[in-house]
Amino acid sequence: MSEFASYAQELKFEDVLYEKKDGVATVTLNRPDTYNCYRTRTLKELILAFQDASWDDSVVAIVYTGAGTRAFCTGGDVREYSEIYTKKPRDYWKYMGLFRAYLESILHAGKPSIARLNGMAVGGGNESQLACDLTVMAEHAYVGQVGTSVGSVACGGATQWLPLVVGDKRAREMLLLNPRIPARKALEWGLVNSVAPSVAKDGAFVENPTPEQVDLGQKKKEGWAIDLSKLDAAVADLVAKLKEKFVECTRYTRIQTNTLKDFVWGMTVAHAQDWLSTHFGGIEPYEGMQAFVEKRKADYARVRRSEFLHGPPEKACRCGAKGLPEDFAFCGKCGNKL
Repeated sequence: MSEFASYAQELKFEDVLYEKKDGVATVTLNRPDTYNCYRTRTLKELILAFQDASWDDSVVAIVYTGAGTRAFCTGGDVREYSEIYTKKPRDYWKYMGLFRAYLESILHAGKPSIARLNGMAVGGGNESQLACDLTVMAEHAYVGQVGTSVGSVACGGATQWLPLVVGDKRAREMLLLNPRIPARKALEWGLVNSVAPSVAKDGAFVENPTPEQVDLGQKKKEGWAIDLSKLDAAVADLVAKLKEKFVECTRYTRIQTNTLKDFVWGMTVAHAQDWLSTHFGGIEPYEGMQAFVEKRKADYARVRRSEFLHGPPEKACRCGAKGLPEDFAFCGKCGNKL
């Protein structure tokens, strides 16, 4: 048996569903209760799944999707960021190394990958679908970036690849303003290859559904539903076409077509990894992540007034403590009034 033979049976997945059938490896983010965001463990499992699919000669294509109908992927687990990485930024450098390896496991898989957007693809979720070769999107879904709204920078693929995919001005709109890009606009902009009807009323698909109709579909009220059968048919059609292509030519075509993506990624991602790890010790990630966890609006105005959580470290105490925040009325070491 080849040392590169499939070892999927040995992988113990908790956050990911992984299946291989009829030449298709299906990788499913399986954290629907958290809108399929990924935590550290999830990234490790995703890397293993994509590596296995890459090495298995029986696999023709990789389909990447999420569980449920609400989300394909909403990026990193902000609760994990808040609880771990804002408290120990040096570990965020390690986490970003893992995220790099995850995206590269898609880029360099050697097999064509199809993103099946069963729901919203936000933040790292949009970066994930950008890493794939082809994308089919359910009509009720949307894509977007959130970095500048939550205290981060979308330099894990979005700042590098969006200008290549949608052009400079549209990329800046997404990155600076963080709008939701609905399915039909995503298709018009070239973010996805096709859009499949997914909102149904009494069994009949409704084109250009309103947000209210999408909400009724998600809640399964008044005969409305989210039906992904057209999405699955569109994915199956792409897979069938890929099966009628030569393996080595397909692999090398991917490598050549990835030239610009690989170039801008390689030129920027190490810098991004280092900058983000340093930045994660600052007030912007703290306020952005805390606001998200506490389900409140971030206080952008307060952060604009000061770069420090409790003012610059300018005060000293007669006990010898130095570098105390300017806003402190009492010493945090001895308790004396400052």
